[in-house]
Amino acid sequence: MEYKLWIDGKWVDSKGGGKISVENPATGKKFAEVVDASPEDVNFAVETAKNAFYDGRWSRLAPAERSKALRKLADLLEKNAAEFARLESENTGKPYKFVSLGADLLFSIDNLRFFAGAARDTHGNHAGEFMPGYTSMYRREPVGVVGQIAPGTPL
Repeated sequence: MEYKLWIDGKWVDSKGGGKISVENPATGKKFAEVVDASPEDVNFAVETAKNAFYDGRWSRLAPAERSKALRKLADLLEKNAAEFARLESENTGKPYKFVSLGADLLFSIDNLRFFAGAARDTHGNHAGEFMPGYTSMYRREPVGVVGQIAPGTPL
């Protein structure tokens, strides 16, 4: 099995080369092994993300192109929702049917579709309950690069 990091739109080797075992907190059993990103890897990811933001690959895309990319991601997530929900439950110990599949994945898909529509709305601030029980708010104010720690799964 290969262990790589997704940086700058491609799979790359970790400069540190370490791995982390991932255990299901509900069972204590190992269910995956992922790359342990080194500080060097993180710095490289941040620099390439800054470049992608400031060179316009995303930040200067037309609203229709941003919307299309987000809709495609929502469609792919929906198509594979059962598998993502299973992995989320194994990774977090959450109940599969009622939380991972029945709430988390549904909300994530809806959120992507909401922002796909929002990408085409080029004026003003908005807030409201666009999905029952959840309030969404957005304003057009690019903040640049953000850092995220996302759970990984084997390739």
